[in-house]
Amino acid sequence: MKNKNDMPLAPIVLFVYNRPWHTKQTVEALQKNELASNSELFIYSDAPKNEQASEKVKEVRQYIKTIEGFKKITIIEREKNWGLANSIIDGVTQIVNEYGTIIVLEDDLVTSQNFLNYMNESLKKYKDAQNVYSITGYSFSNNINTIDSTYFLKLTSSWSWGTWKDKWKDFSHDTSIFTPCLEDQYRFNYDDSYNYTGMIKQQLGNKIDSWAIYWYASTFMKNALTLYPSKSLVENIGFDGSGVHCGSTSIAKQKSEYLDYILTNDVVEKIINRKYISDILREQKQTIFMKITNRLKSIYAR
Repeated sequence: MKNKNDMPLAPIVLFVYNRPWHTKQTVEALQKNELASNSELFIYSDAPKNEQASEKVKEVRQYIKTIEGFKKITIIEREKNWGLANSIIDGVTQIVNEYGTIIVLEDDLVTSQNFLNYMNESLKKYKDAQNVYSITGYSFSNNINTIDSTYFLKLTSSWSWGTWKDKWKDFSHDTSIFTPCLEDQYRFNYDDSYNYTGMIKQQLGNKIDSWAIYWYASTFMKNALTLYPSKSLVENIGFDGSGVHCGSTSIAKQKSEYLDYILTNDVVEKIINRKYISDILREQKQTIFMKITNRLKSIYAR
């Protein structure tokens, strides 16, 4: 089936590991999307890293075999532990190269009812825009009422995202890509509002395992744009203090059940929007940085 913009629906790729409750919340929210029944769902299930994770991985794998409500469901069970970063890079590369476009979720992201509409329509509208590299359903701007319903930032998001084959080919997993980012620290840190260079240093020191910092660095080198909604269409439930996660926090807790959006024709990062978001990040940067890096350290160690 095609959406109202006459484009085949993008495949949804979900990466899961050892969190059965979180995975179920993610899937049940997706099932409520009106485009779910006409969308293909690929689920990558990583193998346990140690004996401690085995039972929960088994529970997740039992659950995902019961999922219904999608056009087609393909489950890829890893026979060895790949780790989140390697699993995502491999899975995204395989699927986007085959289908030309992709929607990516992890197992702690609960989506709104029109998330798939927004993602598919955006992937259609901006597919030929050379400087647009990704779409995200996450938003920093929930509390800003004067911002456009959709807008562009020179900043990626890993909390739900979509891209195209021709853009993903510019993804680099080579650490040499970090050198110019560290040399242009102020801009890479989004006008010094968030410690992205700190994430690079932790990645280089093998303290975290993040595919997302490579993706941001890759798009940074291209001066590329990501589309954001004014109100978040996804909620991250991974900061709830459960399992391997470190503490709870209010970030990413707000989600719009249904956003009446208009896809912007202004394919630029507006100065006012960059200031809005950098101010928000600057306010919370220490809290957010510690939460996210602690979470990545936990994932890397498990």
